[in-house]
Amino acid sequence: MKILMLGWELPPHNSGGLGVACFYMAKALVKSGASIEFVVPYKDKHTEIDFMKVLNATNFSEIHKFGAGAYDSPHWIRSSHNASNFLPDIRSIQKEYREFIREYLSNPKNKPDVIHAHDWLTVEAGILAKKLTGAPLITHIHATEFDRSGGISGNQEIHDIEYAGICASDRVFAVSKNTRNVIIKKYKIKPEKVEVVYNAIETSALANPQDYDNRTYRYLEYLKSQGYTVIMTLTRFTVQKGLTFLMQAVAEAISKNSKIVLLLVGDGEQRNELIKMASDFGISNKIFFTGFLRGDKWRDAYGVADVFVMSSVNEPFGLTALEAAHFNNALIISEQSGVGEVLQNILRYDFWDTKKLANQIYEVSINKNLLQSLKNSVREEYDRISWSDIAEQIMEEFIRLTEVNND
Repeated sequence: MKILMLGWELPPHNSGGLGVACFYMAKALVKSGASIEFVVPYKDKHTEIDFMKVLNATNFSEIHKFGAGAYDSPHWIRSSHNASNFLPDIRSIQKEYREFIREYLSNPKNKPDVIHAHDWLTVEAGILAKKLTGAPLITHIHATEFDRSGGISGNQEIHDIEYAGICASDRVFAVSKNTRNVIIKKYKIKPEKVEVVYNAIETSALANPQDYDNRTYRYLEYLKSQGYTVIMTLTRFTVQKGLTFLMQAVAEAISKNSKIVLLLVGDGEQRNELIKMASDFGISNKIFFTGFLRGDKWRDAYGVADVFVMSSVNEPFGLTALEAAHFNNALIISEQSGVGEVLQNILRYDFWDTKKLANQIYEVSINKNLLQSLKNSVREEYDRISWSDIAEQIMEEFIRLTEVNND
């Protein structure tokens, strides 16, 4: 099975969950017998990836994304070694991407059995690839523009691209029932065309929780020794993530129990707004901003936390919740987050219900038995979600589509 996979990022050049999901999905598909050629929109051979062929669609150097991944609103800055950094036109990058696909597929030897396009960023290239080769097209929706815009109208041009891609596809994968429902209702797509394909995590690739270094966040460790509870979230600071609601809830919880602190890992357009909110609520000394983290500091942010909150207004899936469970965090997840469909032992609330969230944070901060029970229970269930099972589901659909296509 030869798969032409059209993506936008791969680790380490990833801004969030899209690149990670694509990497481990592709790796599991290869183990299931697939041969994959993965196209990215920048120049990097990814020599560390030996299980598939990575193709560079453009000569752009690494593209840094600030809210531009599948899960966020588009805003791009390309890195440069001189002072003339500029904001490239994402549409021009997509155009170059399509021209690469046109040239690459002009060679009959490169014809795939299946085209697997990830999100609006690559669906136009997917439509072109289908037209040139006749191979079935699967569009994998990790997030819709409705999700990225936090439930408001969003960008009409992106809506149009998504809709065209979904209509042209032979099959549509959605990362959750939540996302599937959005596709069906908002884009008026027949339900039988859209299949739920959940994300997973590769536990063997994550740092061992036992490697946690308590020296990384010394002050937070000191606070914990004094009876404090550390609430944490790791995300982009965008409207989609519901962080203003989280800040309100934390402020209310602190008014009941002063021994609560919030660790905010990430960055984004709402950073200054969140800093001002903390000041306005009089809790600046209880809120800690780290910026984006990788490596040991990323691991230890999970390690120092007691509770992970996913406060999203609309989260198609939410891989970070599974990561948090791996690092022994209790989970509080908004009902609007897809990951809640695969986890049972969590606390849930509607993103707008700050009073309920405040009460949940307060309860886990004063009830250590509840906190430990939540940690233990979710830890037992999260690692049953495997990429090998997901790959098997995807391969079955690929085989079915190729058989139909060859009839």
